[in-house]
Amino acid sequence: MVGTTVVEVRAVEYLLPIRVEPLEEGGYLATSEVLPGFLAQGRSIAETLEIAQDVARKLVESYVEHGDPLPDQLLVEADRRDSFELRIPVPVVP
Repeated sequence: MVGTTVVEVRAVEYLLPIRVEPLEEGGYLATSEVLPGFLAQGRSIAETLEIAQDVARKLVESYVEHGDPLPDQLLVEADRRDSFELRIPVPVVP
């Protein structure tokens, strides 16, 4: 291929603090004080986290596309040097 340039694009991964809480009517709601407009709802914690990741990605992409500054508390994963605790859902069928 003459004149073809291959450019490797590496994704930047951000760490977004979120809060997941159960809803009275069932399911879960994820919110974040760091990223305005962030809201995700799912039937299970796992589904809520999956939706939350997609919503957060779209919001951050929108910030970048419009040239808006990202919130300071939204940390680039590579800049995060300390450890953090995370609880993950582990569904088990008895």
